[in-house]
Amino acid sequence: MSIIIHEGLRAYIDPLTEHEYAALERSILTEGCRDALVLWGEVLIDGHNRYAICQRHNIPFKTIQNDHFKDIEDVQLWMIDNHLARRSVSDFQRGMLALRKKEIISMRIKAQDESDTSGNEETDVAIPVVKPTQSRQEIARVAGISSNAVLQIEKIQRAAAPELVQAVRDGTISISAAAAVATLPSDEQAAAVAGGRKELQQAAKQVREKIREQKSPAKMNKVPESQEMENPPDTANGAMDQVSESVILQQRIKALQAENAALIEKITQLNAALSAATTTN
Repeated sequence: MSIIIHEGLRAYIDPLTEHEYAALERSILTEGCRDALVLWGEVLIDGHNRYAICQRHNIPFKTIQNDHFKDIEDVQLWMIDNHLARRSVSDFQRGMLALRKKEIISMRIKAQDESDTSGNEETDVAIPVVKPTQSRQEIARVAGISSNAVLQIEKIQRAAAPELVQAVRDGTISISAAAAVATLPSDEQAAAVAGGRKELQQAAKQVREKIREQKSPAKMNKVPESQEMENPPDTANGAMDQVSESVILQQRIKALQAENAALIEKITQLNAALSAATTTN
């Protein structure tokens, strides 16, 4: 039968690594193509690597039809959910897939809203209402990763050079480190990738140290208004070093202890006076 390869769909899902592809090829050569390819009409929607291997080695394969899709977006959503269900998918791939799902659903909701407000006559075929996954927490739940990882993947998606994205996909650099390196100019990102794993780790370390250095002066320069009144600008330098938080707490504790002792003494005196008055009566 004729099988059509939709380039947009084939490029939609991250390809296997060289090691993963070689392992799949060995398995098919040894055991044959055990899993059927999934088609939407004549369009291949699942099994692109298996199909390529079977074609190269003239190995027979089976196909099954999935005709429940209305359009190509339905196919994309199905492919995303299908890949997210696989344990072999990396956290980075999971995050990227979940973000792609968000984009598709958001565009679908926007198109539906525009259609509802356009005043056009209703059609017989209603567009299905799908709840958009807008929040970072929801995206993390769909992907099976943390919200912080989603935030870092968004940074990579927004600012990372192609070389850096590929390094994350290959596992050369972690998601958190890649998010740090992605803040550098594209040429510096590419240079770090070319230098290998150690160079990438060093670049991420330098970015993090620079961020910490930028944050530290801001914290030190933030002085309470009451302290600013007590310490004029010309004598306020070093005030935060001279009066530490621990000293302030100790002074507060001593003051409270003194107040407590005074209250106890006053209660004792009142009890003595009350006792004397009772005896007199």
